[in-house]
Order: sequence, then C-alpha cells, then structure tokens
Amino acid sequence: MKRRFLAVAACAPLAAVCLPAGASAAAPAPYACASVTPTAPPGTVVESVRVADVPAGAFQVPGAPPLGGFPVPDVPAHCEVTVTLTHPGADDHAKVNVWLPQAGWNGRFQAVGGVAYAAGDSGAGLAGAVKQGYAAATTDAGVGGALETGWALDPAGRVNTALLDNFAARSAHELALVGKEVVAEAYGRAAAYSYWNGCSTGGRQGYLEAQRYPADFNGINAAAPAINWNQFEVATLWPQVVMNEAHTYPTACEFDAFNQAALKACDRLDGLADGLVSDPGRCEFDPRRLIGTRIECEGRQLTVTAADAEVVRRIWDGPRGADGRRLWYGLPVGADFRYLAASKPDGRGGTTGAPFFVPAAWVATFVEKQPAFDTAHLSTAQFEEIFRRARAEYDPVIGTRDPDLTAFRDAGGKLLTWHGDADQLIPTAGTVDYRRRVERELGGAKKVDEFYRLFLAPGASHCGLNGGGVDDLAALTAWVEQGRAPAVLHATLTTATGRAVARDLCRYPMVSRYPGRGDAFRCVSG
Repeated sequence: MKRRFLAVAACAPLAAVCLPAGASAAAPAPYACASVTPTAPPGTVVESVRVADVPAGAFQVPGAPPLGGFPVPDVPAHCEVTVTLTHPGADDHAKVNVWLPQAGWNGRFQAVGGVAYAAGDSGAGLAGAVKQGYAAATTDAGVGGALETGWALDPAGRVNTALLDNFAARSAHELALVGKEVVAEAYGRAAAYSYWNGCSTGGRQGYLEAQRYPADFNGINAAAPAINWNQFEVATLWPQVVMNEAHTYPTACEFDAFNQAALKACDRLDGLADGLVSDPGRCEFDPRRLIGTRIECEGRQLTVTAADAEVVRRIWDGPRGADGRRLWYGLPVGADFRYLAASKPDGRGGTTGAPFFVPAAWVATFVEKQPAFDTAHLSTAQFEEIFRRARAEYDPVIGTRDPDLTAFRDAGGKLLTWHGDADQLIPTAGTVDYRRRVERELGGAKKVDEFYRLFLAPGASHCGLNGGGVDDLAALTAWVEQGRAPAVLHATLTTATGRAVARDLCRYPMVSRYPGRGDAFRCVSG
C-alpha cells in the first residue's frame, strides 16, 4: 500500500515554476478579501460562497504522508474563495476553490488538476502557484480523494453518472468559468492569460479541456496525461494477467535485474553510457539473455528462469488479444515493475498478484460494478472481454482521446506535454500514439507543432519531474505570451545510479544523441 501512495503522490503538481524574464502579464494588483457573487455556470446552481482571509506563512497540506502532512513554506497572504455548485437533480456538491494573492498578482489565472481519482489539488499546487503570483483554482468535482471510489456506485449498484461526468469532464470546465469570474470580480479586471496545469489525471483534464472546451485556456500544461483512459487503465492490469497465467511471480530483485541488464545493453544507443536510455523504443534487449543468471536478493540466491524471462517479455510487449493483435502498449523498458507487477504471499505458502489500486478500482467498480471483483486472477480471455467492454461503455465519457484539436488550434491555444520514458503507471507510447493521430487529423507534424508540442524525458518516472525538475510552465507562458515556441525543455534527470544531470528534452519526434565530445547532447531526427 505504501508504494501505491508513493506512486499517486508523484502525480501531484507540486512544482513552483520560474517565469521567463520579462514575461509578467500585468502589474501587481493589491486585493483585500471581500465577498464575491459568481454566476452559476449553465446547468448548475451556486449553493454557497465562502470567503476566508489567509495570512502569510507555511501551508500545511492536509492528509497523511506522502500525499499530505507536509508544509509548503512562505505562502503569501491570500484570499481563499470556495464556491459550491450543484447540478439540479444530481444531489452533488462540487467545490471550486480559488486562491487570490492579496499582493503581487501577476495578472494570470492558473487552474490546477487532480491525481488518480481526485479531480483537484489538495493545496500544494495552489500554494505553489500563489507563491509565483498566480490567482489559482481547483475543483473537487464533488468526489473523494485520490484513492477513493466509494462515490462511483449508487445504493442500487449502478454507476453514479452525475459524479462520473463531474470527474470526467464538466467540473474542469465549470472550474474554468467560476475561477476566471471570481478573479475578474476580485481584482476588477480579467486575467490577461489563463493556464491549465496538471499531471496524470490533471494531464487528462488538460487534454479534455483542449478537446471539448477549447476556449477555456490560453495554454495547457498537461504532463504524463491519463488520456486513452480505458485502454491504459485496463492495460495496466496486463502484468497481473501474465503472472497469473504463468503461475510465476518474479521478485522485485529479479525485475530490477532485467531492467539493469536492459540499461547495460541499450545505454550506449544514444552515443554515451550515462545511465539513461534516450530512446527506449530502440532497445531490443531480449530478456531470455538473463536465463540462468544468479541474483542475490535479501540474503537469498535466486536463479532467473525461462518463466521469469517470458513474464518480463510479455509485460514489455503489452496486452494482446486471442488473435495476437496488440490491444495497447506495455510497460516501457526501464520502468519500475513494482507498481503494476506487484505480488504478495497468498497465505497458503504461495504467491498471488497485488494489482495497482487505480486500474483495479476502475475495472472492479466501474466496469464490473462489483467493488470486490478479483482483478488479480484474470485470464487473457477475461482481460480482453473487459478491455473491449470498458471502451464501449466509457470511451464517450472519459476516453479523452479525440484527435480533432481544430477548435483549440483556431482559438489560439497552446498545448505542451512532457512524458517520462520510464513511466511505470501510464505507458508513454500511448501519448505518442495520440500525438500521431493528431498529426494525421490536422495535416502533419509541422502544422501540429504550431500549437501542440510533446517532449519525452529519458529515465523519468510517472510525473517524476514535478517538484522543480523541468521548466514546462515557464516554457508554456513564453510560448503563449511571447510567441517563443519551445524547441527543447530544460530538465534535471536522474540516472540509474542516482546522479542528477542537466538535459534538454527533445521535441517529439526528435531524440537525444551524444555527438562524441563535450558534455551536451543534441536533438536529432529519430
């Protein structure tokens, strides 16, 4: 369970970003807390408005570690406005939380996205945004926290479609409408620019905004996006299917050995052995090469078997149907196996699977509508049937994979995404797949690059550059406000040995190559 919380915590947009020099959107505007009267978005009613004056100081993120329970220091004095919305007949209560700096407002509005099953931020992202001068907002969509799905079914065991719609789409749009109106009323003028900022679920929400509500934001920063929701959620149970059918559950030590061997085999493909694989798609390491290798694991000697190697091969390859056709993408080579391929003692002297909470809850609660449904012992046939049923039922609701971004492009919006090449929770190839489909829809890579750019981060885990490891929002504001489209993103990556290195992330489809001298990589055609 601790690993699950750590994985979800990594999704939270905690980074405080530095704006590019000269990019201030407006002169600072002082503001004292006062009541506001926001208009209810279409189809909603404003149930209440609460205003609180918050003095400067450390903000204690609520909850238990690692999702909460830690301070964000030096948060300036701000006004917190909470607007509660309901959709008549739905019996929902969705809160929009807006933080307004009392001094030093930079003239911008930033909406902060959610994580896992939480539609919004618990305060860390808001605090970081306010520290940078933004007026910031988030929404809870009327649902629970990151690991809560008790809201999903009504007492009759049917999916609560109103709350699912909130989580999937409409609450993010209503956040944009309410948040921007509160800002305009409070400061006496509208924000000069509006931005979305999120990773994982927050990344999916950003793409949702571009697809369905293209005029809401001038810029969308959407990292490691949970788009292609039904494909990747179900697909990330594939490691459990593979291990169950093989009756083989490799230890964490053995999984690590496969990743270390792949790194050793493929590290130099980019021209330099530095603990990072710049293009995992070119890594053709065959896990069968490790058969017979002896591994020291917690005081025991283990020998890698052919069954272990086949499990790893199938996990990397990804889910396939009975006809052998690919259903979705597998775990990237180099990504940590511990989350999706976890196991535990079965209580009878053997081992059983321990599915990761987020996909397990999606399949059990939403697809099967049985929260106790066993996702650890699926056959390939059961998996394929669930995969297809999930898409049929939920793609129109939460799929977030429409490649037609014409309206967003025509509205002048900019969409920026980075995704870690070693993402252990959302296959990086799914984001690349989406980008390729947008190119086919809108006339090729050059035209799409005018408003939508994707950057892949070697060695980075799920949302692993949050916390200050990448200049994504700074690059986005420069693109939106000054027309400076980012050719690269400046990032700090962590190598396999734990060493921090500065590296420019290349704009897809370019990849990093070492030219043979100096200490700088270059971006070249893949």
